[in-house]
Amino acid sequence: MLYVVGLGPGGQEQMTFEAQEAIKSCETIVGYVTYMRLVQELTEGKEIVCTGMKQEIDRCQKAIDIAMTGKNVAVISSGDAGVYGMAGLILELISSQEKELEVRVIPGVTASLGGAAILGAPLMNDFCHISLSDLMTPWPVIEKRLHAASEADFVICLYNPRSKGRPHHLRKALDIMSQYKDKQTVVGIAKDVGRSKEQVIVTTIEELDETLVNMTTIVIIGNKDTYVSNGRMITPRGYTV
Repeated sequence: MLYVVGLGPGGQEQMTFEAQEAIKSCETIVGYVTYMRLVQELTEGKEIVCTGMKQEIDRCQKAIDIAMTGKNVAVISSGDAGVYGMAGLILELISSQEKELEVRVIPGVTASLGGAAILGAPLMNDFCHISLSDLMTPWPVIEKRLHAASEADFVICLYNPRSKGRPHHLRKALDIMSQYKDKQTVVGIAKDVGRSKEQVIVTTIEELDETLVNMTTIVIIGNKDTYVSNGRMITPRGYTV
């Protein structure tokens, strides 16, 4: 069995029971070295296979190869394994190589949900996820999606919003959204959700300080009805209250 496990945003208390049980049941755990630190207590005595940043294909191939020997293997991803995680790559590799291997995807709490919970209730109406990383998605495609989602007034969750290699993508995204959304639209910033340095900031498109945002941050831009009450970000569902 090959498990593809979503660990949640950071803390073990936010990991599902199913995810913990899957890891415990496996002989081998495969993952990015940073994520391995999040599950140290669950991996004692197990075979550990770590790879670094940008080695996703190699990591997944190693997991497949080990599982093909008859071992139970878990590939771990932060958040949800099917949301910018390893689930798709695992299934693509197995399909292209025509291997017979049982795979079980274990869902986890993705960053937008973890961030929304500590921000308040910003996702109570229609929302979408857009990654600002152009490593595998061309920037013109990302821009097209930003235009479409903003014009439709979705609440927009930005993944991979800003990094040293992409310092201006967030500003470009905000400039696009400002063509459709008021500059006073509420924005929630959730950093290091579920970890020791967890931080929440509620601001607006106009006042957002880009320097506070990094790759461990989820940025949630509200719709025209999103408002702030007692420091909490709220997007009305439409109930009469």
